[in-house]
Amino acid sequence: MKIVNRICQILAIVFGLGSLALFFMDFASVICNGEPVNLIGAQLGFGSKIKVDGETIQMAKSADILVCFVLTAIAFVLSIVGFKSKKVRYFAPAFGLASAIYMLVIALSSANSFVDIRPLNTLFSVTAVEYTPFVLITAIALFVFAAFAVAYLLIDDYIEVVESKGSKRTIVKRIVLFLRDYKSEVKKIVWPSFKEVLKNTLIVIIICVIVGLLIWGVDLGLGKLLELILGV
Repeated sequence: MKIVNRICQILAIVFGLGSLALFFMDFASVICNGEPVNLIGAQLGFGSKIKVDGETIQMAKSADILVCFVLTAIAFVLSIVGFKSKKVRYFAPAFGLASAIYMLVIALSSANSFVDIRPLNTLFSVTAVEYTPFVLITAIALFVFAAFAVAYLLIDDYIEVVESKGSKRTIVKRIVLFLRDYKSEVKKIVWPSFKEVLKNTLIVIIICVIVGLLIWGVDLGLGKLLELILGV
């Protein structure tokens, strides 16, 4: 079991590194003056300079792609730190899954929504913007990373429970116990009847109207008083 656990952790690190490396592949292809211009994911995220037909253009930053890159980098670093400190083992899959979902949203959306082509439009005629397959591949790699990170987390937790000889509960059992306690607490809630809800709603509305009229009256009176003082 420990060997399987270590394999899952190593594979998580490998796919984390692979996901990070994919950000340095072509993410988008832009047709400028009839010629394709490929844009790297890191260029889109950080807004670096590119050369097109001898012209140097400062690309605008894509905050969404930058967030995905940062989340991926954090998840990768945490997966490595997990070799030394088990306290961070919960965070690597969380960051990885968040980045994977975000990246999938980007991959399934229109390229115009996440690729800012305004700097190119100032000098060239841009006719089309399309994603390359690497955007979807990055999202898939992040999901695989998250899957291995979760597998490592669950297996490592199970090993700890076995070594504790039943003094601890696994993550799954703790979640199930929490849901059961939550369900039992929900059953204790006393819900008001329809008449009580209607009555309380009407009371709130009436109080709001009265308070509003009082504020309006005070404001009107102070306004008139100010006009008299200033002689307006």
